[in-house]
Amino acid sequence: MASTYVNNLRLNEMDTGDASGTWGTTTNTNLELIGEALGYGTEAITSNADTHTTTVADGSSDAGRAMYLKYTGALDSDCTITIGPNTMKRVQIIENATTDSGSSGPYNIIISQGSGSNVTVANGKVAIVMLDGAGSGAAVVDALTDLQITDTLNVKGTTLTIGDATAEDTKLVFDGNAQDFYIGLDDSADDLVIGLGSTVGTTPAIEIDENQDIKFAQSIGVGQAASSTTGDIVAQTMALKGTTPTLTIGDAGAEDTKIVFDGNAKDFYVGLDDSADKLLIGEGSTVGTNSILTITDDTVTLGDGAAVDTALVYDGNAKDFYVALDDSADKLVIGEGSTVGTNNILTIDDDSVTIGDGAAVDTKIVFDGNAQDYYVGLDDSADDLVIGLGSTVGTTPAIAIDEDQKVTMAKTVTASTSANISQVAITSSSNATAWDAAAAANAYYVTSENTTISAPSNAVEGAIISIEIAQGGTARTVAWNTVFEFAASTAPTVTASASKTDIFAFRYNGSVWQEIGRSQNMAQT
Repeated sequence: MASTYVNNLRLNEMDTGDASGTWGTTTNTNLELIGEALGYGTEAITSNADTHTTTVADGSSDAGRAMYLKYTGALDSDCTITIGPNTMKRVQIIENATTDSGSSGPYNIIISQGSGSNVTVANGKVAIVMLDGAGSGAAVVDALTDLQITDTLNVKGTTLTIGDATAEDTKLVFDGNAQDFYIGLDDSADDLVIGLGSTVGTTPAIEIDENQDIKFAQSIGVGQAASSTTGDIVAQTMALKGTTPTLTIGDAGAEDTKIVFDGNAKDFYVGLDDSADKLLIGEGSTVGTNSILTITDDTVTLGDGAAVDTALVYDGNAKDFYVALDDSADKLVIGEGSTVGTNNILTIDDDSVTIGDGAAVDTKIVFDGNAQDYYVGLDDSADDLVIGLGSTVGTTPAIAIDEDQKVTMAKTVTASTSANISQVAITSSSNATAWDAAAAANAYYVTSENTTISAPSNAVEGAIISIEIAQGGTARTVAWNTVFEFAASTAPTVTASASKTDIFAFRYNGSVWQEIGRSQNMAQT
């Protein structure tokens, strides 16, 4: 009987009594071919071929017999490789090491044996395939389909790829005792999904889309368990980092959005009142109620119209200060401390601005200059309004105004134009004429009786005063108090003629009023 080659390695199977004198040679060849089958082989595909046939030779060396078969060659399209004969049953490791002869590759190789199923090996990849040897209907299947690993899978390289770029879901399933979980690609949605169960897209927990947007189906717990309420984030500490960190609350929908601070005794919120288009900070957890601060357009509002004081308090190390509305008094106040209405420094009421609160303390406005400071202040102990040099009220005064409206100039007064002092009429009573040197520095007197000009009140050393004396319809005599000093110690006699007037000027030296000028018998105007 002749030798046959029906085995899976295409070895020479000799019949009894066959190959007389050559049996040993044939046996050695078979052993060599078995060694070849356990080894490595390389087979080149004709350039740009769309199909290729690998037929394991009967009883002779053939690269297609190798357990590990590497295909090379340059392709311009996917190539279908048929391995024969179609009755050969075996497991084979196939490597696609082809190159791209054009510009659209690299390309796949498709391993086939008959009309049954085949296996596609992507360029640069290795597949373990099983040839079922079923003749014309033979099929090739991926030996690693439904691969079971009993204990541990170690991937020594840097990449683990699941899928072959086909339009299908791919997944990694964790088969638990009570509950399964999966990590998978929902190919129809182009989303990476982590979810409950084993079917991609059902009961998702986390979804990542092609824009890197992440959607959480339920709550998020950071550092602790999440709550059961959909959309909650439960965390001890959260930090937004990066060059331009951004936290966005809301999705542009017509609804209020807020951050609520859930306190033990009181809650507070920062929220958008969408209907009013206002940003609010308030007490409680409901946006729009108990507003403390409101921002709208270009305006910041403290309070919500309720009958309560509202305040901005500056909490200092040694001292506190406030800017506040004293609602009961309807006043805006700036003061020291944190209690509205106490220790007011500045008060705005209707059309008035008040500095101080009636306490026995100096109050002032200081102009802090580069080289020199100035102040305008109340010297409370002296009851004087003082304008001076520096920042301490009462030191280095320039101008002082007392409660009698007297103005004291500390230094020389320089005027760029002539000073006009209004003339003030004075009168006599009981043959005496009272004269206030401060209120009537430029005095005018029309005689109504014989009289004596009394000593001027409010005399200040260095003051200059004048008086015009005009006769009424009847000539009257005018005498002078001894405080007036005239040349040669002789008091003048006023002109007695009607429609005539005399003018006298005096300077006070601290004890007497010295005459410094006179003009008499002038026409009265």
